[in-house]
Amino acid sequence: MSKKPKTPSSTICLNKKAGFDYFLEERLEAGLVLEGWEVKSLREGRVQLRDAYVILKSGEAWLLGGVINPLPTVSTHFQPDPQRTRKLLLHREELQELIGAVERKGQALIPTAMYWKKGRAKLEIALARGKKQYDKRDTDKERDWNRQKERLFKH
Repeated sequence: MSKKPKTPSSTICLNKKAGFDYFLEERLEAGLVLEGWEVKSLREGRVQLRDAYVILKSGEAWLLGGVINPLPTVSTHFQPDPQRTRKLLLHREELQELIGAVERKGQALIPTAMYWKKGRAKLEIALARGKKQYDKRDTDKERDWNRQKERLFKH
């Protein structure tokens, strides 16, 4: 079997649904505590962030719901857990700021992208407010209108 061709960008995975389901506000970069098989799977792009979210528990940030599928060549002596909870690495000041925003303003922490930076896997998380159904419809209408404008101006 041949490997996936390497992409020139450092992006591993994008959470496109986050922009549709939430109003994304402030964005932060966090490191991830990973095991060896997870890093190899990330290099192959076997990750999903669609239903992932971040919780703050006892002064630490944790990624829940993110799926890193193991490679088929992973050892048979080890049973990998694709949906395990992964610790996020943030500075203490950033954690305090996030804790305050989540508790006071009722915001959520949503992962928006995963990428490589200097050989390390990084996760971009955003403070987000949930959208109501009518907000999502407005987003759809605005996106369609922008596409129509592009078509009209193109010709």
